[in-house]
Amino acid sequence: MNLIKRVFLFGLLNIFIIATLSIFWSIISNFFNFSIDSYFQPLLLFCLVFGMGGSFISLFLSKYLAKKLMKVKSISLQNRTEKESQLVQMVKDLSKKAKLKKIPEIGIYNSTDLNAFATGSSQNNSLIAVSSGLLESLSKDELEGVVAHEVAHIANGDMITMALLQGVINTLVMLLARVIAHAISLVDEDMGPFMYFAVVIVLQIALGILGSILVNHFSRHREFKADYGSAKLSSKEKMIAALKALDSKPAVNMSKQTAFSAFKISNKNTKNSLFSKLFSTHPSIEDRIYKLEQL
Repeated sequence: MNLIKRVFLFGLLNIFIIATLSIFWSIISNFFNFSIDSYFQPLLLFCLVFGMGGSFISLFLSKYLAKKLMKVKSISLQNRTEKESQLVQMVKDLSKKAKLKKIPEIGIYNSTDLNAFATGSSQNNSLIAVSSGLLESLSKDELEGVVAHEVAHIANGDMITMALLQGVINTLVMLLARVIAHAISLVDEDMGPFMYFAVVIVLQIALGILGSILVNHFSRHREFKADYGSAKLSSKEKMIAALKALDSKPAVNMSKQTAFSAFKISNKNTKNSLFSKLFSTHPSIEDRIYKLEQL
């Protein structure tokens, strides 16, 4: 039932995004009285609307979806455990150090996986969530290293930056696929609408894969930067201790939660092959520890 609910919510989100952007595009195209095939500018605008629009709608819904899909429960003001009170105080203290104007919402999701993530549409509308396994297993110093890492993500504006990058990649993929397909149609005069559409789909998939390599490369750089931010807000020793603690337990297969893997502090569900590294959102923990030790 949980899987069905997740699939339903994802499907509903996609329908909402497509419907919203389709209506928006219809209004723009009718207002300016052009079609997508008229000239290059409308094509570019079409790709911008759908490429950037989908990415930013996902950004603005990210906090809501994270809470629903991961079943994140906000820590109550009353009846807190000692560990929960410790977590709340850490987030408050580190947020002040990072000069955040608003303390992020704090939540816990039930999982044996030692992990945490930050999400939200802005610094003032953010969420830090930790797994129940992480909260119970890590020491105070290790937990502080993890929390400082997530606060650094928020302070760096990583969620917005990643949305911008993904939007640009989406736009370029859509634009290039249609430009290349159009060029092929000029050479092959027998290409019909169905074949043109098929070529566009194949090109979007191929270019999308290449684009994801670039996005994941930037995501790995973002993790190193958040580690450095954690070292500044807390200490490099605590961040290193946190990474070692995360590496000490085998990864749990969280296939239902892959949508938020890029926002977690650790992603150990990838192999050490070059191919896997290209598509990994996180650098290896060994590399992260090495970088911190060089500070």
